[in-house]
Amino acid sequence: MLQQTVDRLKPLISPGHVWCVTNTEQVGALCLQLPAAARKKVLTEPFGRNTAAAIALAAVHIRHAAKGDALMAVLPADHFIAEAARYREIVRAALDVARGEGRMVVLGIPPTRPETGFGYIERGEAAFTTNGSKVFPVLRFTEKPELGVAKEYVESGRYQWNAGMFFWRVSTFLQALQRFLPETHQAIEALVAHIGKRSYQSRLKKIYSKLENISVDYAVLEKAAVSGVVEGDSVFVIPAEIGWSDIGSWAAVYELLAKRPGENILAGAGQTLDAEGNFLWSPEKFVAAVGVQDLVVVETADALLICPRERAQDVGKIVKALEQKKLQRLL
Repeated sequence: MLQQTVDRLKPLISPGHVWCVTNTEQVGALCLQLPAAARKKVLTEPFGRNTAAAIALAAVHIRHAAKGDALMAVLPADHFIAEAARYREIVRAALDVARGEGRMVVLGIPPTRPETGFGYIERGEAAFTTNGSKVFPVLRFTEKPELGVAKEYVESGRYQWNAGMFFWRVSTFLQALQRFLPETHQAIEALVAHIGKRSYQSRLKKIYSKLENISVDYAVLEKAAVSGVVEGDSVFVIPAEIGWSDIGSWAAVYELLAKRPGENILAGAGQTLDAEGNFLWSPEKFVAAVGVQDLVVVETADALLICPRERAQDVGKIVKALEQKKLQRLL
Protein backbone atom coordinates (compact mmCIF):
# COMPACT_ATOMS: atom_id res chain seq x y z
CA MET A 1 0.00 0.00 0.00
CA LEU A 2 2.97 2.31 0.55
CA GLN A 3 4.16 1.52 -2.97
CA GLN A 4 0.68 2.29 -4.32
CA THR A 5 0.59 5.60 -2.42
CA VAL A 6 3.84 6.74 -4.03
CA ASP A 7 2.89 5.43 -7.49
CA ARG A 8 -0.47 7.25 -7.43
CA LEU A 9 1.34 10.54 -6.93
CA LYS A 10 4.04 10.16 -9.61
CA PRO A 11 2.33 12.29 -12.28
CA LEU A 12 2.06 15.11 -9.71
CA ILE A 13 4.88 14.59 -7.22
CA SER A 14 8.22 13.06 -8.14
CA PRO A 15 9.70 10.41 -5.78
CA GLY A 16 12.47 12.87 -4.94
CA HIS A 17 9.91 15.09 -3.23
CA VAL A 18 8.33 12.30 -1.17
CA TRP A 19 9.07 12.32 2.55
CA CYS A 20 8.04 9.46 4.86
CA VAL A 21 7.74 9.48 8.63
CA THR A 22 7.98 6.12 10.37
CA ASN A 23 9.24 4.44 13.55
CA THR A 24 12.46 2.64 14.37
CA GLU A 25 10.87 -0.80 14.05
CA GLN A 26 9.68 -0.24 10.48
CA VAL A 27 12.30 2.02 8.94
CA GLY A 28 14.33 -0.80 7.35
CA ALA A 29 11.34 -2.48 5.71
CA LEU A 30 9.88 0.86 4.62
CA CYS A 31 13.06 1.94 2.81
CA LEU A 32 13.02 -1.28 0.77
CA GLN A 33 9.58 -0.36 -0.61
CA LEU A 34 10.47 3.18 -1.69
CA PRO A 35 12.01 4.45 -4.93
CA ALA A 36 15.72 5.21 -4.54
CA ALA A 37 15.09 8.97 -4.68
CA ALA A 38 12.79 8.82 -1.64
CA ARG A 39 15.00 6.67 0.60
CA LYS A 40 17.10 9.61 1.76
CA LYS A 41 13.97 11.42 2.88
CA VAL A 42 12.78 8.96 5.51
CA LEU A 43 12.35 10.47 8.97
CA THR A 44 12.39 8.16 11.98
CA GLU A 45 10.50 9.01 15.15
CA PRO A 46 12.26 7.75 18.31
CA PHE A 47 8.86 7.62 20.06
CA GLY A 48 5.29 7.59 18.81
CA ARG A 49 3.75 11.00 19.44
CA ASN A 50 0.75 10.96 17.09
CA THR A 51 0.21 12.94 13.91
CA ALA A 52 0.73 16.53 15.10
CA ALA A 53 4.36 15.82 15.99
CA ALA A 54 5.00 13.63 12.93
CA ILE A 55 3.69 16.29 10.54
CA ALA A 56 5.61 19.03 12.34
CA LEU A 57 8.82 17.00 12.02
CA ALA A 58 8.25 16.59 8.28
CA ALA A 59 7.34 20.25 7.86
CA VAL A 60 10.61 21.62 9.23
CA HIS A 61 12.64 19.12 7.19
CA ILE A 62 10.78 20.08 3.99
CA ARG A 63 11.35 23.77 4.71
CA HIS A 64 15.04 23.10 5.37
CA ALA A 65 15.44 21.11 2.13
CA ALA A 66 13.52 23.67 0.08
CA LYS A 67 15.41 26.55 1.69
CA GLY A 68 12.10 28.28 2.15
CA ASP A 69 8.35 27.76 1.96
CA ALA A 70 6.76 24.87 0.06
CA LEU A 71 3.40 23.25 -0.59
CA MET A 72 2.87 20.18 1.56
CA ALA A 73 0.51 17.24 1.10
CA VAL A 74 -0.03 14.96 4.11
CA LEU A 75 -1.12 11.52 2.91
CA PRO A 76 -1.50 8.33 4.97
CA ALA A 77 0.35 5.44 3.35
CA ASP A 78 -2.18 2.70 4.16
CA HIS A 79 -5.25 3.72 2.15
CA PHE A 80 -6.89 1.98 -0.79
CA ILE A 81 -8.01 4.29 -3.61
CA ALA A 82 -9.73 2.70 -6.60
CA GLU A 83 -9.96 5.79 -8.85
CA ALA A 84 -6.36 7.00 -9.07
CA ALA A 85 -6.91 9.41 -11.97
CA ARG A 86 -9.80 11.17 -10.26
CA TYR A 87 -7.79 11.24 -7.04
CA ARG A 88 -4.96 13.09 -8.79
CA GLU A 89 -7.41 15.65 -10.17
CA ILE A 90 -8.69 16.34 -6.67
CA VAL A 91 -5.17 16.49 -5.22
CA ARG A 92 -4.24 19.02 -7.91
CA ALA A 93 -7.30 21.11 -6.94
CA ALA A 94 -6.42 20.84 -3.24
CA LEU A 95 -2.88 22.03 -3.88
CA ASP A 96 -4.20 24.99 -5.90
CA VAL A 97 -6.43 26.03 -2.99
CA ALA A 98 -3.65 25.47 -0.46
CA ARG A 99 -1.38 27.91 -2.30
CA GLY A 100 -3.44 30.72 -0.80
CA GLU A 101 -1.95 32.22 2.33
CA GLY A 102 -3.38 30.73 5.52
CA ARG A 103 -5.47 28.10 3.74
CA MET A 104 -5.72 24.51 4.95
CA VAL A 105 -7.48 21.86 2.85
CA VAL A 106 -8.76 18.40 3.76
CA LEU A 107 -10.25 15.74 1.50
CA GLY A 108 -13.68 14.55 2.64
CA ILE A 109 -15.00 11.10 1.76
CA PRO A 110 -18.79 10.86 1.13
CA PRO A 111 -19.95 8.47 3.89
CA THR A 112 -21.44 5.14 2.81
CA ARG A 113 -22.54 4.04 6.30
CA PRO A 114 -22.85 5.50 9.82
CA GLU A 115 -19.27 4.70 10.76
CA THR A 116 -18.29 5.34 14.40
CA GLY A 117 -14.56 4.84 13.89
CA PHE A 118 -13.98 7.87 11.63
CA GLY A 119 -13.90 11.59 12.18
CA TYR A 120 -16.55 13.69 10.41
CA ILE A 121 -16.31 17.07 8.69
CA GLU A 122 -19.32 19.40 8.60
CA ARG A 123 -19.20 21.58 5.53
CA GLY A 124 -20.74 24.97 4.94
CA GLU A 125 -22.18 26.42 1.74
CA ALA A 126 -20.20 26.00 -1.48
CA ALA A 127 -17.51 28.65 -1.71
CA PHE A 128 -16.00 28.12 -5.16
CA THR A 129 -14.91 25.57 -7.76
CA THR A 130 -11.30 24.74 -8.65
CA ASN A 131 -10.23 22.39 -11.45
CA GLY A 132 -13.72 20.92 -11.56
CA SER A 133 -13.85 20.22 -7.80
CA LYS A 134 -16.25 21.94 -5.43
CA VAL A 135 -14.58 23.51 -2.41
CA PHE A 136 -16.54 24.07 0.81
CA PRO A 137 -15.62 25.91 4.00
CA VAL A 138 -15.36 23.65 7.05
CA LEU A 139 -17.69 24.47 9.93
CA ARG A 140 -16.34 21.88 12.37
CA PHE A 141 -14.64 18.53 12.85
CA THR A 142 -16.19 15.81 15.04
CA GLU A 143 -14.18 12.78 16.11
CA LYS A 144 -15.70 9.29 16.22
CA PRO A 145 -19.34 9.99 17.17
CA GLU A 146 -21.74 7.54 18.78
CA LEU A 147 -23.78 5.42 16.37
CA GLY A 148 -26.97 7.49 16.69
CA VAL A 149 -25.10 10.71 15.97
CA ALA A 150 -23.27 9.12 13.05
CA LYS A 151 -26.62 8.11 11.54
CA GLU A 152 -27.84 11.71 11.80
CA TYR A 153 -24.68 12.97 10.12
CA VAL A 154 -25.02 10.57 7.19
CA GLU A 155 -28.72 11.36 6.71
CA SER A 156 -28.11 15.13 6.74
CA GLY A 157 -25.85 15.06 3.67
CA ARG A 158 -23.68 17.84 5.17
CA TYR A 159 -20.93 15.63 6.53
CA GLN A 160 -17.90 13.91 5.03
CA TRP A 161 -15.54 11.35 6.52
CA ASN A 162 -12.16 12.78 7.45
CA ALA A 163 -9.63 10.64 5.55
CA GLY A 164 -6.62 12.37 7.09
CA MET A 165 -5.39 13.83 3.79
CA PHE A 166 -4.33 17.45 4.27
CA PHE A 167 -2.84 20.17 2.08
CA TRP A 168 -1.22 23.48 3.09
CA ARG A 169 1.87 25.59 2.84
CA VAL A 170 4.58 24.60 5.30
CA SER A 171 4.45 28.15 6.64
CA THR A 172 0.66 27.95 7.08
CA PHE A 173 0.89 24.75 9.09
CA LEU A 174 3.77 25.91 11.28
CA GLN A 175 2.01 29.20 12.01
CA ALA A 176 -1.11 27.29 13.03
CA LEU A 177 1.00 24.93 15.16
CA GLN A 178 2.62 27.91 16.86
CA ARG A 179 -0.81 29.33 17.62
CA PHE A 180 -2.56 26.19 18.81
CA LEU A 181 0.26 23.92 20.05
CA PRO A 182 3.05 26.35 20.94
CA GLU A 183 5.23 24.01 23.03
CA THR A 184 5.45 21.43 20.24
CA HIS A 185 6.19 24.19 17.74
CA GLN A 186 8.98 25.61 19.90
CA ALA A 187 10.53 22.17 20.45
CA ILE A 188 10.48 21.21 16.77
CA GLU A 189 11.89 24.57 15.71
CA ALA A 190 14.76 24.04 18.17
CA LEU A 191 15.64 20.88 16.24
CA VAL A 192 16.21 22.71 12.95
CA ALA A 193 19.73 23.88 13.85
CA HIS A 194 20.78 20.23 14.25
CA ILE A 195 19.49 18.91 10.89
CA GLY A 196 22.37 17.29 9.00
CA LYS A 197 24.69 17.35 12.02
CA ARG A 198 25.98 14.58 14.29
CA SER A 199 23.99 16.02 17.16
CA TYR A 200 20.68 15.49 15.32
CA GLN A 201 19.73 12.03 16.60
CA SER A 202 20.45 12.72 20.25
CA ARG A 203 18.70 16.07 20.05
CA LEU A 204 15.68 14.52 18.32
CA LYS A 205 15.37 11.85 21.00
CA LYS A 206 15.58 14.41 23.78
CA ILE A 207 13.02 16.72 22.18
CA TYR A 208 10.57 14.04 21.07
CA SER A 209 10.18 12.44 24.47
CA LYS A 210 8.64 15.67 25.75
CA LEU A 211 6.21 16.36 22.88
CA GLU A 212 2.48 16.19 23.46
CA ASN A 213 0.86 12.99 22.17
CA ILE A 214 -2.03 14.44 20.15
CA SER A 215 -3.46 14.18 16.65
CA VAL A 216 -3.25 17.06 14.21
CA ASP A 217 -7.06 16.98 14.00
CA TYR A 218 -7.50 17.78 17.69
CA ALA A 219 -4.45 20.01 18.03
CA VAL A 220 -4.76 22.19 14.92
CA LEU A 221 -7.60 21.56 12.47
CA GLU A 222 -10.54 21.59 14.91
CA LYS A 223 -9.34 24.87 16.41
CA ALA A 224 -8.48 26.41 13.06
CA ALA A 225 -11.95 25.56 11.74
CA VAL A 226 -13.66 27.18 14.72
CA SER A 227 -11.54 30.32 14.45
CA GLY A 228 -12.16 30.39 10.70
CA VAL A 229 -15.92 30.50 11.23
CA VAL A 230 -15.41 33.59 13.39
CA GLU A 231 -12.59 35.34 11.55
CA GLY A 232 -13.06 34.16 7.96
CA ASP A 233 -12.66 30.86 6.14
CA SER A 234 -9.28 29.21 6.63
CA VAL A 235 -10.08 25.47 6.48
CA PHE A 236 -11.70 23.95 3.39
CA VAL A 237 -12.94 20.50 2.41
CA ILE A 238 -13.10 19.00 -1.07
CA PRO A 239 -15.50 16.02 -1.36
CA ALA A 240 -13.60 13.12 -2.89
CA GLU A 241 -15.50 10.23 -4.47
CA ILE A 242 -12.45 8.14 -5.29
CA GLY A 243 -13.28 4.60 -4.17
CA TRP A 244 -11.52 5.18 -0.85
CA SER A 245 -11.08 2.75 2.02
CA ASP A 246 -8.66 2.70 4.93
CA ILE A 247 -9.42 -1.02 5.36
CA GLY A 248 -9.53 -0.27 9.07
CA SER A 249 -12.40 -2.56 10.06
CA TRP A 250 -14.07 -5.78 8.93
CA ALA A 251 -16.93 -3.63 7.59
CA ALA A 252 -14.43 -1.80 5.38
CA VAL A 253 -13.01 -5.10 4.15
CA TYR A 254 -16.55 -6.25 3.27
CA GLU A 255 -17.24 -3.07 1.30
CA LEU A 256 -13.99 -3.49 -0.61
CA LEU A 257 -14.74 -7.10 -1.58
CA ALA A 258 -18.50 -6.98 -2.18
CA LYS A 259 -19.33 -6.47 -5.87
CA ARG A 260 -23.03 -5.74 -5.26
CA PRO A 261 -25.25 -4.68 -2.34
CA GLY A 262 -26.26 -7.55 -0.07
CA GLU A 263 -23.63 -9.97 -1.37
CA ASN A 264 -22.34 -12.54 1.10
CA ILE A 265 -18.53 -12.74 1.31
CA LEU A 266 -17.03 -16.08 2.33
CA ALA A 267 -13.37 -16.98 2.74
CA GLY A 268 -13.86 -20.68 2.04
CA ALA A 269 -16.57 -23.21 1.34
CA GLY A 270 -20.09 -22.41 2.51
CA GLN A 271 -23.78 -22.14 1.77
CA THR A 272 -26.25 -19.37 2.58
CA LEU A 273 -30.05 -19.43 2.75
CA ASP A 274 -32.16 -16.29 3.11
CA ALA A 275 -29.00 -14.47 4.18
CA GLU A 276 -27.44 -11.30 2.80
CA GLY A 277 -24.76 -8.73 3.49
CA ASN A 278 -22.65 -11.08 5.63
CA PHE A 279 -18.86 -11.30 5.93
CA LEU A 280 -18.07 -14.90 6.90
CA TRP A 281 -14.34 -15.50 7.29
CA SER A 282 -13.58 -19.11 8.11
CA PRO A 283 -10.99 -20.49 5.67
CA GLU A 284 -10.82 -23.96 7.25
CA LYS A 285 -14.47 -24.75 8.01
CA PHE A 286 -17.62 -25.00 5.90
CA VAL A 287 -19.97 -22.16 6.86
CA ALA A 288 -23.76 -22.47 6.72
CA ALA A 289 -25.62 -19.18 7.26
CA VAL A 290 -29.42 -19.19 7.49
CA GLY A 291 -31.66 -16.15 7.86
CA VAL A 292 -28.96 -13.72 9.01
CA GLN A 293 -28.12 -10.27 7.69
CA ASP A 294 -25.17 -7.90 7.82
CA LEU A 295 -23.07 -9.99 10.18
CA VAL A 296 -19.30 -10.20 10.55
CA VAL A 297 -18.06 -13.64 11.56
CA VAL A 298 -14.30 -14.16 11.67
CA GLU A 299 -12.72 -17.40 12.86
CA THR A 300 -9.05 -17.80 13.70
CA ALA A 301 -7.22 -20.62 15.43
CA ASP A 302 -7.82 -19.23 18.92
CA ALA A 303 -10.87 -16.97 18.70
CA LEU A 304 -14.24 -16.31 17.06
CA LEU A 305 -15.59 -12.84 16.37
CA ILE A 306 -19.33 -12.27 15.83
CA CYS A 307 -20.85 -8.82 15.46
CA PRO A 308 -23.17 -6.76 13.23
CA ARG A 309 -21.30 -5.03 10.42
CA GLU A 310 -22.34 -1.63 11.71
CA ARG A 311 -20.63 -2.42 15.05
CA ALA A 312 -17.35 -3.59 13.48
CA GLN A 313 -15.42 -0.59 14.84
CA ASP A 314 -16.27 -1.70 18.38
CA VAL A 315 -13.85 -4.59 18.01
CA GLY A 316 -11.28 -2.10 19.30
CA LYS A 317 -13.11 -2.02 22.63
CA ILE A 318 -12.71 -5.79 22.92
CA VAL A 319 -9.00 -5.42 22.19
CA LYS A 320 -8.65 -2.86 24.99
CA ALA A 321 -10.50 -5.16 27.38
CA LEU A 322 -8.17 -8.04 26.49
CA GLU A 323 -5.16 -5.80 27.07
CA GLN A 324 -6.47 -4.85 30.51
CA LYS A 325 -6.93 -8.54 31.35
CA LYS A 326 -3.37 -9.22 30.12
CA LEU A 327 -4.61 -11.73 27.55
CA GLN A 328 -1.80 -10.93 25.12
CA ARG A 329 -2.00 -14.38 23.56
CA LEU A 330 -5.28 -13.34 21.93
CA LEU A 331 -3.95 -10.11 20.42
